[in-house]
Amino acid sequence: MTSLVGGATAGAAHGDTAPRNALSAVPLKAPTNLTELRREAQKAFKGIEDANRTLKARQKQFDALQKQVATKLTQLQAANQQLAKVRRPLSEIVEYVYQDPTANGMGAFFPTGDGTHPLRALSDVNHMVAGQNNVVSDAGKLLQERERLATEAQELRAENLLQEAQLDAEIDTLRTRSAALVKSLTRALVKLGVKVNANNRGTGACDPTRVDLAAQFPNGLLPRGYLCPLPQKGEELRADAAIAFADLNVAYKQRFGTPICISDSYRSLSEQQAVYYQRPGLAATPGKSNHGLGMAVDLCGGVQIFRSAQFNWLEANSKRYGFIHPDWAYSSPFEPWHWEYDPKVGSLL
Repeated sequence: MTSLVGGATAGAAHGDTAPRNALSAVPLKAPTNLTELRREAQKAFKGIEDANRTLKARQKQFDALQKQVATKLTQLQAANQQLAKVRRPLSEIVEYVYQDPTANGMGAFFPTGDGTHPLRALSDVNHMVAGQNNVVSDAGKLLQERERLATEAQELRAENLLQEAQLDAEIDTLRTRSAALVKSLTRALVKLGVKVNANNRGTGACDPTRVDLAAQFPNGLLPRGYLCPLPQKGEELRADAAIAFADLNVAYKQRFGTPICISDSYRSLSEQQAVYYQRPGLAATPGKSNHGLGMAVDLCGGVQIFRSAQFNWLEANSKRYGFIHPDWAYSSPFEPWHWEYDPKVGSLL
């Protein structure tokens, strides 16, 4: 592909720092042409979307863990309350036995007889003391478990905050790089004579990261703000197709000495209807044409002649820029002038 960006791309790569996370492994190699600029801008934008999805998934995972920890702590609190109920009467009895003046001396346990009753009472006291010790031990274990879970929750929170900060920084880096690439792309288009802001459509019309938004509009009803002008006056396509065509046009001009001749590009719904009635059986049904998606052009200047030098050159080279001559156009109906931008081919460049 022809290098025509030159200094315009230097600003896009200068000063960038490669994010460490694999999600945003955006190459720092400076793009050398419009197609590479478009691809890198879209790749950076996709990296932003991927990082945002990862951030949301990470937050969802952390929220689920937080709920688990909260449930466990609630269970532990309930167990502590239950243990407190069990411990209270034991504590009161033992406290009473030890504080009762009549129980301070051993004589109180052996006043008369064989001592069976006092020994049984003493055994009960020992049993209660052992029971209290078990309760205290269990409560201690629960307390340790609660502290462990609290620490675990705090560590999870700290880890989550750290990862959020890293992803936020990564997203900022990707957003900065994408914006710089789009600016370089716009400057390169202007150098080629593309009036990016023609008819006050806004420079965003040539932003390839907005093509998903453009795809949401019905066929033939794309707003002007989503149609990027071509170097040829009055013609326009969707941003990614327009950028690819501008790059193809440079190579074509170097080969033939003239820019590609365009007889038609984007067609509004009303224009599709007019063509359909003018050429019945030859034009696509209104609302079904790729012209209405801003992804097709009809060419002239020799290309419209099947097996001309211009046609053969485009057939051999257009895929390098994402454009194809569709299979149907070879026969039914036969339209050697019709060429289309294929996003799948464009994404592989």
